[in-house]
Amino acid sequence: MPRLRVVALSARLPAWAEEACAEYAKRMPRGYAVERQLVKPGRLSLDGKCHIVALDERGKDMTTEQFATLLRRETTFVIGGPDGLEESVKKDAALLMRLSSLTLPHALAQVVLMEQIYRAATLLTGHPYHRA
Repeated sequence: MPRLRVVALSARLPAWAEEACAEYAKRMPRGYAVERQLVKPGRLSLDGKCHIVALDERGKDMTTEQFATLLRRETTFVIGGPDGLEESVKKDAALLMRLSSLTLPHALAQVVLMEQIYRAATLLTGHPYHRA
């Protein structure tokens, strides 16, 4: 299965958000694993060969089924800090995607992203978690 990464620019997550993200990472179906990485602003370094999905409020809306297709290849999801992502990161991304039309706090955005990765992986493996 492809390697999946979530790279977040921010300070540490509050305990509730860290617990939730870790729980979704632990529950991933066999063959799927998510590497989570916390990076301080200005220290982000991305592998140009990897499929980069940058989370941005002006990004594309996706259904769960559309999102699941992103898990079929090595993908790095990048979440910006309080001021969003640098323009260079957005420019280098293969896709700009938004999680919601609503503004989400950074910690909640990470939890939502991890849940959606888990949901998409269960959809791809035929697990009943996703019922659409």
